[in-house]
Amino acid sequence: MNIKEAKEEIIHTVQAYTAKDEDGNYRILPRRQRPLLLIGPPGIGKTAVMEQAAAQCQVGLVSYTITHHTRQSAVGLPLVEKKEYGGREYTVTEYTMSEIVASVYEQMELTGKKEGILFIDEINCVSETLAPTMLQFLQCKTFGNHKIPQGWVIAAAGNPEEYNRSARELDMVTLDRVRRISIEADVSVWREYAQQAGIHGAVLSYLELRPQNFYSVEGEGSERKFVTARGWEDLSELLKEYERQVIPVTEIVVGEYLQNPAIAEDFYSYYRLYQSYRERYPVRKILDGTFCQKEWQFMKERLRSALVDERLSAVQMFLSGIHSQLQRYERERKIVEFLTQKMAALEGWGRQQADRPAAELAAEFLRNQERALHVRSQTGILSEEEERREEQGLRILRQAGFRTKEWDCKSWEDVYRVFLGVLEERKRKIQEQEKVIDGALDRSLVFLEECFAEGQEMLVFLSDLSRSPDAGRYLKEHSCPRFEAHKDLMMVEEQEEKLRRQLEKLSFSDPV
Repeated sequence: MNIKEAKEEIIHTVQAYTAKDEDGNYRILPRRQRPLLLIGPPGIGKTAVMEQAAAQCQVGLVSYTITHHTRQSAVGLPLVEKKEYGGREYTVTEYTMSEIVASVYEQMELTGKKEGILFIDEINCVSETLAPTMLQFLQCKTFGNHKIPQGWVIAAAGNPEEYNRSARELDMVTLDRVRRISIEADVSVWREYAQQAGIHGAVLSYLELRPQNFYSVEGEGSERKFVTARGWEDLSELLKEYERQVIPVTEIVVGEYLQNPAIAEDFYSYYRLYQSYRERYPVRKILDGTFCQKEWQFMKERLRSALVDERLSAVQMFLSGIHSQLQRYERERKIVEFLTQKMAALEGWGRQQADRPAAELAAEFLRNQERALHVRSQTGILSEEEERREEQGLRILRQAGFRTKEWDCKSWEDVYRVFLGVLEERKRKIQEQEKVIDGALDRSLVFLEECFAEGQEMLVFLSDLSRSPDAGRYLKEHSCPRFEAHKDLMMVEEQEEKLRRQLEKLSFSDPV
């Protein structure tokens, strides 16, 4: 299965394993709750889907890369205790609690979440001394003498032996006690994530043309050549920053991320083409509505006579621009959700203590929110994106707190109105962004209709938007008649497959 299907399987497993009967007992007995074992190539997002699944199920998550651990940290340190058996005293070896099991209990204490996922990565790459411990963990759900708490779903991940020389094959006895999920790299699923994550347009359009180069492993040992999903994403971040600082991108730099010389050379050639297309076609002017009719007509005539890679690169420029706007919109929308939640908490909390000085109440509320964020950050239950978003939300609340001092608020009602005013400002900003996105979508569709009618380029554009979570959510909540008019063309599997087969046979033109 692909990584998207694996995520759904993890979510369903958590839901099934944590379901309880009317007496509060788990419906599936813990000894029948087989651990999940994800086996798949490196760099396809096994760890990321664990974080997403835990967040969606609203359970805790403790994650460890087991190759970083020794037997002592996994099992616990030995202690010599004295015990009496049959009237005689003996010295007996006991063990302290495993660091990993202790982390589960700490997570429960800090977050209040009694259920969660304990995720152990690279489980089949451990040293020989630790291998028996891992087998015991999967089979008995224990580390040393200590069991994993009930309500915690055990999940593990590893790489197939062909990808990692230190990987070892798990025996039948162990495999008969786990749910093995084999994951394969799937470029179409990755694209759904990639557009939303803001992956560089050159990467996305190249993989539209060369999907077979998305994930590649050749050779063995020191001669191994490979390209992974992680490599494409990391290269994308570097390309964007190099462009921002006007640092030249070289084939050597590309090869440091795409460690297959043939693919690195091919992508670098395409990247140069993509840069020339960006200069040739002022797509951003169409998106923001600042184009002149002469530019519109010039672009349309040139694209009609262009080769397929040039046409699809232009389509990707439209998509990248729209997805960038959707990213900003989603960030702002989530900030407003965060602020709305805090306003509800602030209103209830403040009314209970309205007799206290207004400025003192505002300051204490902010301190409480900062402490809560610190705890959530320390326990690792927030993703990097969530943590940045909450930090931004707190900065906005602090600014509101400063206003209460500047305006010398005397009552609780005055304080609340100041905070509410800040929230209303952010809501107005969202409404302005909606107008920008609506205009960009409409102008893009008009241009593509005039240029390509309902050809393969329009199909790529519409299919990409329909697969994107951010775009799909936006289009569901906001009417776009021109997009709706093309529904019959969207998501037609036979047409998409035919298009991909055609693209795979094509070669790139030389840079102009």
